[in-house]
Amino acid sequence: MLRELIIKNTMGGAEIALLEDHQLVELHHQQPTQQFGLGDIFLGRVLKTTPALKAAFVDIGSEKEAFLHYTDLSPQIRSWMQFVKGVVAKTYRTHLLQNFELQPDIDKDGNIADVLSKRDLLLVQIDKEAYGSKGPRLSCEITLPGRYMVLTPFSKIVSVSRKIQENEERKRLSRIVEGIKPTNFGVIVRTAAEGRKANELHQEIEVLMARWRKIVESIGQNNGMAPVKVLQETNKTAGLLGDLLNETFDKIIVDDPNLYHDLKNNFALKHPELEKSVLLHNNNYATIFDHYKVTKQIKSLFGKTVNLNSGAHIVVEHTEAMHVIDVNSGQKINPNIDAEIHALTVNLEAASEIARQLRLRDLGGIIVIDFIDLKQSENREMVYRRMKDELQNDRAKHQILPLTKLGLMQMTRQRARPMLKLNNVLETCPTCKGAGKVKATLLLIDEIEDNLSYLFTELDYNNLHLWVHPFVAAYLKKGIPSLQQKWFVRHKKWVKIYADENYFLNEYRFFTDVNRNDEIKM
Repeated sequence: MLRELIIKNTMGGAEIALLEDHQLVELHHQQPTQQFGLGDIFLGRVLKTTPALKAAFVDIGSEKEAFLHYTDLSPQIRSWMQFVKGVVAKTYRTHLLQNFELQPDIDKDGNIADVLSKRDLLLVQIDKEAYGSKGPRLSCEITLPGRYMVLTPFSKIVSVSRKIQENEERKRLSRIVEGIKPTNFGVIVRTAAEGRKANELHQEIEVLMARWRKIVESIGQNNGMAPVKVLQETNKTAGLLGDLLNETFDKIIVDDPNLYHDLKNNFALKHPELEKSVLLHNNNYATIFDHYKVTKQIKSLFGKTVNLNSGAHIVVEHTEAMHVIDVNSGQKINPNIDAEIHALTVNLEAASEIARQLRLRDLGGIIVIDFIDLKQSENREMVYRRMKDELQNDRAKHQILPLTKLGLMQMTRQRARPMLKLNNVLETCPTCKGAGKVKATLLLIDEIEDNLSYLFTELDYNNLHLWVHPFVAAYLKKGIPSLQQKWFVRHKKWVKIYADENYFLNEYRFFTDVNRNDEIKM
């Protein structure tokens, strides 16, 4: 499979597209100005605890109160809180923890009110960004991720990624990390560390410790003032690239010379074998997204309906509780093909496209997919296996359940950020305001007649000029007697009707003159 990473520089950020065999499968928009982004670390203050929810609500300065569940407190929460108090009180003046006495871990099934109290200071990290009516979700299990390792303060555990399967390599990495990690810090060794030298790992430990020192200094400088942000990725694009570059790519194409040289230099030092994969796009006649056909795919893939090659289509709907995806066979049905085989073919094609759409739109939470009904259990199993195979490259954690007899597939997918929406693909309809429906014609006519009666009888107007959409004008003048004539019989006053194709279907206005100089405000 050909995997390409396309990076487009924008004002103050970047757009990153991941292509697999030239098909767009992931799209990321990075905005450094975001105030409450994923991974940002805050010094917050507890507003209240809710034992019934096993949760606390924390003030981090966001519009909506942030949510912290007991399971996200971190077993070492007492050590965290003790250390923060000491830094604020100037008892601890160093970021190193060799002289810090770790506190007992909390019970995993305990009561949140026994751990937290109102107005407690907490160091928290945004685990999920605000979504819909919900505020950000927080975690006290603060980690400092690097390319090869993840640093975990107030822990002594060293663990190695399960994807590194050779026992000798696992032992080698554990031995190196145990020798270089600071006291009272834990380390998670990532898959990318496989085969790396001790000096490379030591350099990354120093970089991560520098970030930890910055957090501690920021807490001390603010003298316990909360809420305050104590650490944010200085370059969100670089942070995302760090995550993406843990995977392998055949090509990494950028349109920014500065980023191009940074990547080339970085790879030359750490990954010489990847240096040749970094390319600079310098086509003056087409943007990088246009040249690699990313723009065209974006325009066709982010609508409510997504068409499939077979003529079938899927419909993607969103609610606050879940996402619902419906598979429709369309009208291109070959009468010579068995209905079960046709349904299976469409469902398999839809499963591949749905897996792509989940990654592309970054849909998270509960997802229900309504496939075309299949009578045979082995066919339902084939659709289930196809979905699992297609999501193997998905970096988000997910769980998929087999199809029910009704053709429903239920799944959950990790939601860290709100789903991706592109305002330049679809615009809100100015007529229906996004509702998808407009006022019924009869109700519109009733409203016009009510306002007409009010103007003639209550305000005693004699001459009225009514401007409406051409369809409505035709309706008002249609037949004998027309509505326009009926109004004359009823009010003994004539209403002149004009059509304007620039009006919305449910738009109308009254004027006292034909030139529309004097509008009557209703």
